[in-house]
Amino acid sequence: MKNIRNFSIIAHIDHGKSTLSDRLIQAAELVSDRDFKEQILDSMDIERERGITIKSQTVCLPYKANNGETYHLNLIDTPGHVDFTYEVSRALASCEGALLLVDASQGVEAQTLANLYLAMEHDLEIIPIINKIDLPSADIERVRAEIEEDLGLDPDDAVLTSAKVGTGIDELLESIVTTLGPPSGDPDAPLRALIFDSHYDPYVGTIVHFRVFDGKIKPGDTIKFMWNDASYKVEEVGLFQLTRVKQKMLTAGDVGYLIAGIKTVSDTKCGDTITHKHAPCVEPMPGFKEAKPVVFSSIYPIASDDYEDLTAALEKLKLNDASLIYEKDSSVALGFGFRCGFLGLLHLEVVQERLEREYGLSLILTAPSVRYEIGFEEGETIIIDNPANYPDPTTIAFAREPFIKAFIMVPDRYMGAVMKLCLERRGINKNYQYLSRDRLEMIFELPLSEVIYDFYDKLKTVTQGYGSFDYEMMDYRISKLVKLDILINGDKVDALSQLVHADRAQMRGRFACDKLKGEIPRQMFKIAIQGAIGAKVVSRSTISPFRKDVTAKCYGGDISRKRKLLEKQKKGKKRMKMVGQVMIPQSAFLSVLKSDDD
Repeated sequence: MKNIRNFSIIAHIDHGKSTLSDRLIQAAELVSDRDFKEQILDSMDIERERGITIKSQTVCLPYKANNGETYHLNLIDTPGHVDFTYEVSRALASCEGALLLVDASQGVEAQTLANLYLAMEHDLEIIPIINKIDLPSADIERVRAEIEEDLGLDPDDAVLTSAKVGTGIDELLESIVTTLGPPSGDPDAPLRALIFDSHYDPYVGTIVHFRVFDGKIKPGDTIKFMWNDASYKVEEVGLFQLTRVKQKMLTAGDVGYLIAGIKTVSDTKCGDTITHKHAPCVEPMPGFKEAKPVVFSSIYPIASDDYEDLTAALEKLKLNDASLIYEKDSSVALGFGFRCGFLGLLHLEVVQERLEREYGLSLILTAPSVRYEIGFEEGETIIIDNPANYPDPTTIAFAREPFIKAFIMVPDRYMGAVMKLCLERRGINKNYQYLSRDRLEMIFELPLSEVIYDFYDKLKTVTQGYGSFDYEMMDYRISKLVKLDILINGDKVDALSQLVHADRAQMRGRFACDKLKGEIPRQMFKIAIQGAIGAKVVSRSTISPFRKDVTAKCYGGDISRKRKLLEKQKKGKKRMKMVGQVMIPQSAFLSVLKSDDD
């Protein structure tokens, strides 16, 4: 055990985490130069294109140190986005140390701080790294000062690296061996291991990623998952070295995988504890939580014939993504589809892109919504996430919506713009503090429903890209909720309904009507697009009809002839409007979701 080091790399998005992982893998010679590719641990196309890690990976790196001994360095990679904070916390619980990566030009940002606090909660040894030192804009002394002032770490311990060109990698590997401690644990105690991830393989079923804290595990053992109380017989255990490497046994301190004929990823909960069925450990690992979706949206195929394909695609995707939940849904305007729950807006985008790319589907998504608590006069409380389920307003005693605590880090020259943006979104300013001479952290309490639309894009716009944002869920608070319906020619389009705060309903309605006016094609009759709360219309746009000039043949003569022809045309248009159908194109549904700057 003294030659094992378990560590994670934590950083803000785009500070070079995946590139550093590539260099460490190359230094350990796990892959030949011919087979090497950038972002080797990011296996999905979306991860490579966006430069983010969505699905964490693990790799065991053999390293011969300067003292002549060979060490096993277990790198437990973590996702980089706020949507996946729980997965990051479980990965950190499996480590003894963390490499905290800071960009030499960007400096300390919101998620750098958030991830540092997560690592400190797990009492990890932290090695600060200043990355991208080869950039012309790198300011190493400023970043050293930020590491000392903002993070409270010793700047002299910071390792200078450039993951892109490979500078400082040898010093970093030595620092991991000398600074981080070996794992503690008793190999002779009852088995206690923590699941921090899993993925699905079509040939062997679910492959569980886990860290052994106490005891031993080998093929043939009968194990039990403590939270879902399911038992399995272990078929194979091993280490990850880009490919799976079988082992006879894994013991305390090891990080590896097991195969036990588990049918779906949903059966393995991230954060669950593995123990032996007949000689269980006394208590499970602390910190387990069920992954709860926070953003909800309905997915419909554009062509109703694709419904079966969408069903099959969601079933396959669910095998690899246990946090995705879905149930059948239907809409008058869009037909049959599914109501899905996501961990956040990035998770929603990833699922949509994977369905469209990997399964070749064309989809329509309804406006994202959050979970609301609705209390009735009789005392009963229900939770709804779909505007279609909103009850009769006369029976409602109160409505509550979820709030988040937002941590926004910006240069102080953008303070006014950020304050204005947050107050427009019904934010409550709780605190702000200067982290250095010209950078400050602002803390706001914001309704989640105001953040899920375009808040992050707007924040980047008003701060010219310098603002960084992180959040945590808080509680539910009383709110004045109303259901905004969109009517086209007097008919409700249920897929465009939204639950909004009463003060912003008129603005949202006007925005939706104007967007739809630009997307719905003109007809031979007038089309009225209205936003309504109950029977009260709060906004309206009108699409004027095509017109034939029926008075063109009247040259001279009495005006009554022209009037008679115009009246006749008017009657025809009225009759046409009664029987005419308005086809709503797919782009119209999408336009309502986009921000007003698009």
